[in-house]
Amino acid sequence: MKQRIIIVGGVAGGASVATRLRRLSEENEIVMYEKGAYISFANCGLPYYVGGTIREKDALLVESVENMVKEFNVDVHNNTEVIDIEPEKHIITVKDVLNGEISTDHYDRLILSTGAKPIVPKIPGLDEADHVFSVRNIPDVARIKNYIDSDNVRKAVVIGGGFIGLEMTENLVELGLAVTLVEASPQVMAPLDFEMAQFVHEQIEMHGVTLILNDGVAQFSNNGRTLVLSSGEEIDTDLTVMAIGILPDSALAQKAGVKTGIKSAIVVNEHFETSVPDIFAIGDVIEVTDFVTGMPTLIPLAGPANRQGRFLADYLNGLEAKNPPVQGTAVAKVFALTVATTGKNERLLKQAGVVCHVVHLHPNSHAGYYPGAAPIELKVIYDDQGKILGAQAIGTEGADKRIDMISAVMRLNGSVEDLQLIEVAYAPPYASAKDPVNYAGYLAADQRQGLVKTIEWHEVDALIGKQAYFLDVRESFELAAGKISGSHHIPRGELRGRIEELPKDQPIYVYCSVGLRGYNAARILALNGFDVYNLDGGLKTYEQAKYETGHMKVQPRTADQGESFSTMVQHGTQAAKIVVDACGLQCPGPILKVKQSMEKLNEGDVLKVQASDFGFHKDIVAWADATGNQLLKNNIVGNKVVATLMKGAKDSHDDAQQTLQTASNNGGATTMVVFDGDLDKAIATFIIATGAAAMGKPVTLFFTFWGLNIIKRQAHAKISKSGTDKLFGMMLPKNADHLPLSRMNMAGMGPKMIKKVMADKNVDSLAVMIERAKQLGVKMVACTMSMELMGVAREEIIDGVEFGGVASYLGEAAKSNVNLFI
Repeated sequence: MKQRIIIVGGVAGGASVATRLRRLSEENEIVMYEKGAYISFANCGLPYYVGGTIREKDALLVESVENMVKEFNVDVHNNTEVIDIEPEKHIITVKDVLNGEISTDHYDRLILSTGAKPIVPKIPGLDEADHVFSVRNIPDVARIKNYIDSDNVRKAVVIGGGFIGLEMTENLVELGLAVTLVEASPQVMAPLDFEMAQFVHEQIEMHGVTLILNDGVAQFSNNGRTLVLSSGEEIDTDLTVMAIGILPDSALAQKAGVKTGIKSAIVVNEHFETSVPDIFAIGDVIEVTDFVTGMPTLIPLAGPANRQGRFLADYLNGLEAKNPPVQGTAVAKVFALTVATTGKNERLLKQAGVVCHVVHLHPNSHAGYYPGAAPIELKVIYDDQGKILGAQAIGTEGADKRIDMISAVMRLNGSVEDLQLIEVAYAPPYASAKDPVNYAGYLAADQRQGLVKTIEWHEVDALIGKQAYFLDVRESFELAAGKISGSHHIPRGELRGRIEELPKDQPIYVYCSVGLRGYNAARILALNGFDVYNLDGGLKTYEQAKYETGHMKVQPRTADQGESFSTMVQHGTQAAKIVVDACGLQCPGPILKVKQSMEKLNEGDVLKVQASDFGFHKDIVAWADATGNQLLKNNIVGNKVVATLMKGAKDSHDDAQQTLQTASNNGGATTMVVFDGDLDKAIATFIIATGAAAMGKPVTLFFTFWGLNIIKRQAHAKISKSGTDKLFGMMLPKNADHLPLSRMNMAGMGPKMIKKVMADKNVDSLAVMIERAKQLGVKMVACTMSMELMGVAREEIIDGVEFGGVASYLGEAAKSNVNLFI
């Protein structure tokens, strides 16, 4: 039967239901009333029109009036506001906003898609302010853009740290304005948990924005030119953008007696029916069912609004369709970062009394050896049954992709273990063989299977206060970038050999940079009878959560500001310059690469290094302070950290540097006797050696007995041997490529597995580690007496190795304060 269906409001929901209705029926009359000039536009793109990324206003138009009439035969009345509904008579009253003319119309079905309106609080002085703007539609941003172009605007304030507020902040910075962002809550981006929002806080400040948290606007003065905050602080501004949030625009519905709920949102059933017969509602104006909790909530997003329009049209045409629960999957660009979320965050779940568990991880976006890889900060939340409750991802590349994958698993009611089973399209430019989402599943599965116990970042300080035993299993050279106060230090590679040093009468809390080595250390200790916990997400998560806004040590500049690299090195005409690319390297790779490059420079020479891990922005400051080098610049350029250092040019060293220097002067060398020839022990040997060398310590490795196999050549001229020498030559490994594992050798399968894992994790092979040790000046000595006994000729030993007896070792050991037996 032919029906007259009237739609009030356009944009996402209204335009979607109108076009779907026409595709399903040619006989129905479809009428749209929109009080604005534009019936369907990309409101998510509005900030980018202000910043100039979207250059033409017309590019924001999704559907024009003309096309809606011509292509879909919809009777469109733009610039026409519906001001009253008479449900009993099925009549609406409309007003032409251009000429004020009043008229009426009749409907069989009425669809309300009135959307939401900006929150405009009653702040003293706001009515007198002449340059305060909201961002909700095309006329709003056109006014902002015209004002900036015509009024010599230099300073701007954005009030509100939600999606629109952050996008406006970035785009005003792109215009060259000095921007202050004011947020009354402790963090920006409410869908994130605090420790994840801290990555965003740092990114905002890296781009020169003044970020003020936990403070709101108390009043406007000087016609809006001065903002007075609740704290009493005053901010001068030429432009203010109000982006506090939105509320359902349900005044018309309420006037008609339609039932409303949370924040006056329209209450609808599974078929979008309101409490008044023949009146339906969709989009930002309605309550939706939360996918995770099953409770009513507000989730004003374009994706759900479009789906609601489609499903309502289906229902009105007799097709099976229901109003689906909403996950709230969302994404935003914040300068170089992509910030994506789905489901509920941990904070809201705990407030609702939901028991949940989390995993934090920091994997690369794709294979680390392929250029452009960058870290993804990923958090996944799940309940006691393994049901995924939410996820958050932040990074310069691939964060949205991972949240989309997790969102799909959630929608299909998959478990956190199901993340292990996702098959990604793998090639080095796009992913890793073990994708970050797979890793999240692996970590959660280990937790659920009882293979590892974890603590979270917010538990650390209380444990420190109780003098808990923290064990740092990173390499020595990483300590310069920071550590947990009072922690003990045993590198993971030394753990099995030094396990007697650890207490068994109290829990041990292990940590590394991002959690992976800590997990491996926790498994070693657990299998040896220790009560052990791993710090979830490692030191990176804990330190990021402790980030303090307003304390950025080095203010970044854009690439075209300040001195150029070429100009800078001309301060000393003989100064050398080296450019190093550390992008794609996982921690501690960038710092190690800086150390290796610095070794090649003379005093006063300059090193420029770029890294894709924003954590390097902090690490390089700590490393330069600890090693006595001068950090000249520490900038954010696009999605990379670009730091410039001058070797040894610092006027004064801090306490950390003085401590390192004192240690060096008092025998701060490291000596190791390498007795065993197992692959795992060889790897540990060279990790420790390069780490110590990177910290400026002299290192000597004394290879004896089975350890000689580690330093054998890959290929050498045939050597004639006889007797026991020949027998030993047949039985011993030919070189480092043929070393067995000390455990789980599995007839040679174990070493192959370890080598594959190392390659997948972007960890250098043993051969590369040996070469790197040489480059760092590690001294290697082969024991001549052991060579005689084992039948190893000098021609079989790699270049760069010295030959000596026990006196050589004892002489070096006398200079050392660290002496290890492996």
